Amino acid sequence: MTNAKPIIVALDFPDAASALALSECLDPDLCRVKVGKELFTRSGPELVRNLGSMGFEVFLDLKYHDIPNTVAGAVSAAADLGVWMVNVHASGGRAMMEAARKALPANSETLLLAVTVLTNMGNEDLQALNISASTEEQVITLATLAKDSEMDGVVCSAMETPVLNAALGDDFVLVTPGIRPSGDSVDDQKRIMTPAKAMASGSHYLVIGRPVTQADDPAEKLQSIMEQISAKT
Repeated sequence: MTNAKPIIVALDFPDAASALALSECLDPDLCRVKVGKELFTRSGPELVRNLGSMGFEVFLDLKYHDIPNTVAGAVSAAADLGVWMVNVHASGGRAMMEAARKALPANSETLLLAVTVLTNMGNEDLQALNISASTEEQVITLATLAKDSEMDGVVCSAMETPVLNAALGDDFVLVTPGIRPSGDSVDDQKRIMTPAKAMASGSHYLVIGRPVTQADDPAEKLQSIMEQISAKT
């Protein structure tokens, strides 16, 4: 899979004004944007529509996890908003993911992804949940279930992309958060990778938040990351 616009900038702000101000600094031809739980809860569908009117493709990152009928309705509502991508938790199970898939029209352009294991979690976190599998084993199990449930791809750490590409094929979309340019703070992430290395390892899309949004010049930082990726591909 080739992708000329791999960066998804995470708009992790508490209000619409801040998110829109940052977005005005960015070129929608160079990146997509992600709207998560806090921002969507505060600002709602109107923000998503505003971002769309600015030319941005929006990843609505709400990680739905509920009974199948409820998740199906939420996914349908997201598609009606015209979002580029929406996600559910793979741990919600096959019936939930299949219901989400059926909620999207056959001609829908909205990508439907499943979250495997959050990138701030390691083996000890899984053990605390009484999951004996290693992080990589759990990711493979959930990603395989997601593909069998007709998801378009998964959200995972870039550390797992080589094995997932080998097992599930290059057309299965891999979106990787926990991306940190060399020298940047790792913040609260555990399973991280640089943008260039992540792309070389098989990531299709990179979710990058604070390194861009908290930069003195977000547009310059975005361009720098794009150049780092291009130099390695």
